[in-house]
Amino acid sequence: MKAVAVVGNPKAASRTRDAAERLAAALGLDCEVLEVAGLGPGLLAWGDPDVTAAVERARSADVVIAACPTYKGTYTGLLKLFLDQFPTATGLAGQVALPLMLGAGPAHALAPELTLEPVLVELGATCPAQGLYQVDSTYTTDDSMACWTAQWGPTVLDAAKARAPR
Repeated sequence: MKAVAVVGNPKAASRTRDAAERLAAALGLDCEVLEVAGLGPGLLAWGDPDVTAAVERARSADVVIAACPTYKGTYTGLLKLFLDQFPTATGLAGQVALPLMLGAGPAHALAPELTLEPVLVELGATCPAQGLYQVDSTYTTDDSMACWTAQWGPTVLDAAKARAPR
């Protein structure tokens, strides 16, 4: 199965990207990374061919990992610009989506559930698991991903297997 990690960090090669790739690997998924920052000013207009191609890449995945740092308690405006390119209700219809966010501390641990997951669902995605929040200074050494994967991995993979092919 294939995952596309949509990385909404303004900085390329970020910890957010690393965390998304780690999550895909922990789930046993092949992962293609889509760095939203690389789409540049095309995100500010409708119909940009590079943005349209990126949307289609995300729509072709079995699992979409929406990965973002926590900025002011929510996801970045950069990720929002990209998600705005998807039609409401149908843009991610049939897709399995996983909200993944990194932040400086536990104060924003509910951000994936409260801010990012509702947008993914509004676009038609199924979010079969609790969003994953990781502390950016310890995500490579703590057990947060292992615990999340043990609890939610089978549910996510079953949902991805059951999704209707595009």
